[in-house]
Amino acid sequence: MHTPKKTGYAPVNGLKMYYEIQGEGRPIVLIHGSYMTIDMNYGALIPELAKTHQVIALEMQGHGRTADIDRPFSFPALADDVAALLQYLKVDSADVLGYSLGATVALQLTLRHPALVRKLVFISSAYKYDGWSKEAREIFAKMDPAFLESTPLKTAYDQLAPDKSHWKTFVTKMIKFDEQPYDLGAANIKAIKSPVLMISGDNDGVDLHHITDMYRLLGGGVFGDMAGLPASRLAIIPGASHVSLMMETHKLLAIIQPFLVTAAGH
Repeated sequence: MHTPKKTGYAPVNGLKMYYEIQGEGRPIVLIHGSYMTIDMNYGALIPELAKTHQVIALEMQGHGRTADIDRPFSFPALADDVAALLQYLKVDSADVLGYSLGATVALQLTLRHPALVRKLVFISSAYKYDGWSKEAREIFAKMDPAFLESTPLKTAYDQLAPDKSHWKTFVTKMIKFDEQPYDLGAANIKAIKSPVLMISGDNDGVDLHHITDMYRLLGGGVFGDMAGLPASRLAIIPGASHVSLMMETHKLLAIIQPFLVTAAGH
């Protein structure tokens, strides 16, 4: 558990969004995955990133200490919440790191509010629903609230949620959201100006063809010796699943930190 420098609740779009700020330097925003909290997702990464950055971690609608509201989950809404938080904190531009659901929210943020995102770290997700493997999509379709009942996710919810009795409603809403096809658009990805670091496990649940296709849209996959290296980067972590990847703290830091310190666009 890290010791946050500052905590608070920001009034954004009808939410009281919980956030933590730790460290000093160029700001980096961390956006967590489905059903997760700041500590569950980033407890090991934050102390390291905070040595060189001002880390702004948040909990999205219905997650952790941020109460749910009567609004369906959607990528545009969640991305606009993050943008409103940064406006509330008077942050004009930041690096943004997202995992799973949080990665797609971060990507949507980059598309909707490009001036806010200096660099994007996109971990273990897809820019469209069909980018997930067939097996992953089958699991999404079969998900049931009871499946999560005896998990650490439920334990954390009971510890942090403003209203523990809202669990089943929250999970039901999230499952419905996870089942909805989405596509942020290949042309939109290709038009992104911010450098993007894509990180996935080699057995992540994201289709490997989708990963390489997305990287090509970002300018990657070239013959670097002749064309020069693109600003965006791709890393595949061997022997890593969707969940276990986030436990590889040292491997992730070894990839993320050099990307963050290079000049934007290089």
